[in-house]
Amino acid sequence: MKLEIVAVGAQGAAVAAEEGADRIELCGALELGGLTPSQGLMEAAQEAANGRLEIHPLIRSRPGDFLYSGADLDTMDREIRFLLTQGAHGVVIGVLTAAGEIDVQATRQLADTALETNPNAQLTFHRAIDQTPDPVAAVEQLAELGFTRVLSSGGAATVGAGISTLGRMVERAAGRLEVMAGGGLALDDIPALHTAGLSAVHLSAKATVSTWKNRAGALDSPDSSDPTAYMVTNRDLVRAARAAAG
Repeated sequence: MKLEIVAVGAQGAAVAAEEGADRIELCGALELGGLTPSQGLMEAAQEAANGRLEIHPLIRSRPGDFLYSGADLDTMDREIRFLLTQGAHGVVIGVLTAAGEIDVQATRQLADTALETNPNAQLTFHRAIDQTPDPVAAVEQLAELGFTRVLSSGGAATVGAGISTLGRMVERAAGRLEVMAGGGLALDDIPALHTAGLSAVHLSAKATVSTWKNRAGALDSPDSSDPTAYMVTNRDLVRAARAAAG
């Protein structure tokens, strides 16, 4: 199975490449659900990966919901153009309506921007699909829009709980796009996903690094948050995922 790892820095890109991942979803601010990476991060990730895997930046101009204004879409158009021009293999996008359906018009706008910038760009629709009323039906819309793949937990809180739906999404896709399992993925889920017909998995493989408790004289934060914490890619998790995915 194909293995995609979320990377939030050059460190993650290097680890993913060294441990045999096929591609990375590159983003910033994973603690906010992921935001568009900067051009500097894209460049650093490319150097760290050194051509050993594909890089697909997340295009998400702000945290929160997936209902975007005209200004939001204009910002994401610009991000798509810049990152594809830098050499990204594709982009990860997703827009919803207030009713929770795929916003076909806005999604087509972003997809068209990507393909006008690079006709070979791959299009991935992210886990916004899991907020739609019927992820299986949404696959049909994405296939018609020309998407390469969709990332989903099958509309469930975790991949393990959504395997049945993921299998039906694969059936609906009928080879027109790749259904990639992600969201609360446990490595033990991978054999069942393979049986259900999935050919790709996605995980953050993250670890939290902190110097707060080691700092001399550090005081506890009033809300128990750790102002020094940040996320990195855990090499052991990536290695284990690669072994499980085959």
